[in-house]
Amino acid sequence: MAKFYARRQVSILAALTGLIASVALFNSPTASAALPTPVSGATARSYLAQLTVATENRTGYSRDLFPHWITISGTCNTRETVLKRDGSNVTTDSSCAATSGSWYSPYDGATWSAASDVDIDHVVPLAEAWDSGASKWTTAQRQAFANDLTRPQLIAVTDNVNQAKGDKDPAEWMPSRTAYRCTYVRAWVQVKYYYNLSVDSAEKSALTSYLSGC
Repeated sequence: MAKFYARRQVSILAALTGLIASVALFNSPTASAALPTPVSGATARSYLAQLTVATENRTGYSRDLFPHWITISGTCNTRETVLKRDGSNVTTDSSCAATSGSWYSPYDGATWSAASDVDIDHVVPLAEAWDSGASKWTTAQRQAFANDLTRPQLIAVTDNVNQAKGDKDPAEWMPSRTAYRCTYVRAWVQVKYYYNLSVDSAEKSALTSYLSGC
């Protein structure tokens, strides 16, 4: 009899575990973006206070001045590496192109099953970087910035959302999904601080406001 109750307890526990797992799966997105975790809100506020405030200057900018989607490993370039990192159940062909998978875009909460519907966003856009200091960098420095997988600078998102963002800063554009805005501004400030980039006055005001709630 004792063995019967022991087996019954194990059976009930297994059933409950399965139920919990099923509920968790049902409530979770099919994939989750894997942006490197940004610094805390307090650290971001400290970093922001140290950034130089300056007027932006886009003279001479060209996207070609930032060599991007370089080879990272084997046949995989930066875009393909981020697609694999940020996606769920991603499969690739011999050239490292994603042939299937699922991608959750934290900017708008959409999930996509085709890599063609996903862009790799530079959190701090290349043109924005140029405007705020990268015009003085070497090509090698701009290449490192455009392919940075260590800082929270590259993330897979819905393609038309990335295109709508363009080269706008947080005074001009923010993710529509409000739950992600704190993460976004923390990432923005961390990248600008690491690369010693300036902010303009409207950008700093917007960042200060958003960070106050982080």
